[in-house]
Amino acid sequence: MPVAADAFLMVRTVHAPRALVWQAWTDPKLLVQWWGPRALTHCECALDVRVGGSHSVTMQMPDGTRYPIRGEYLEVLPMQRLVMTMDCTDHPAAWHDMIRPGRAPGDNNAPGIMVQTVQFEDDGDRTRLTIHTRFDSIKIRNAMVQLGMNQGWSESVEKLNEQMAALTGIVDRHIVISRAIKAPRERVWAAMTDPLQVVKWWGPTGFSTTIVEMDVRVGGVWKHTMHGPDGTDYPNKSIFKEVLPPGRIVYAHAGGKVGGKGANFVSTWTFEELGEGTLLTIRMVFPTPADRDHVVAEYGAIEGGRQTLGRLDAYLTQGDGYNQAVIGE
Repeated sequence: MPVAADAFLMVRTVHAPRALVWQAWTDPKLLVQWWGPRALTHCECALDVRVGGSHSVTMQMPDGTRYPIRGEYLEVLPMQRLVMTMDCTDHPAAWHDMIRPGRAPGDNNAPGIMVQTVQFEDDGDRTRLTIHTRFDSIKIRNAMVQLGMNQGWSESVEKLNEQMAALTGIVDRHIVISRAIKAPRERVWAAMTDPLQVVKWWGPTGFSTTIVEMDVRVGGVWKHTMHGPDGTDYPNKSIFKEVLPPGRIVYAHAGGKVGGKGANFVSTWTFEELGEGTLLTIRMVFPTPADRDHVVAEYGAIEGGRQTLGRLDAYLTQGDGYNQAVIGE
């Protein structure tokens, strides 16, 4: 979809079938569970999902301030497309002042009437979600982005993915870790698929890595050993299941500490454009909740994953000299 200068575009992958994602957008009981940034404390809504029908969503923040949004559905194509107006007239006056400083008294519609188009497309067993918002002017669009529209929608979609995990029955078997990387998507993809670069940032803080083999193609093998700061070795072997440059990698992983219980999971990495940078998301699904809990308790998988993405960000920011590592036997 072409993006005009007065528009905001966000494209994200939701890990659930399209029918379920559509339901999350059109069932008020589901929408209130994921809509809005993580900071909000309460959300309520009413949806009349038909052409000419109305919608309203009110978000409440920790200080009690309420942010109502209302509008009308202009187009409703089930499981394909929603087009609706978005009217923020009832937002607090201070918010309108930030959007349009110096507005005339009584002008309580600083951003004008926005038009939002949401498209739902199959992506295997997932859904490609495209959110396009058109504003009255470039100035208004820039003001909305400056106030955190990108972060707010990113957090909303993260919450939507968490909700989908719960509804599809894998919430107790998965780990999701995301980070905004300060580098273009193609550059981040290269850092993940080139073994000469992977060894410079892979693993939590204090770890180093030896790569024996890394054949990034469907069916290809990735064998590597991570070396902990205490000298413990963690041999790993993965098989690539999907390789879709520069947007998605899926691999089946097996490995763990020498002499300890291994860890098996399917890991999905998605690389999504985020302004001039990249939103990188790792999603790991384990065979059972006990397997998931084991890697969290034994290996510190969540914090270790966050540290790994932090090292990747630092490597791409600070250059090739960031870390030393080894490729070979």
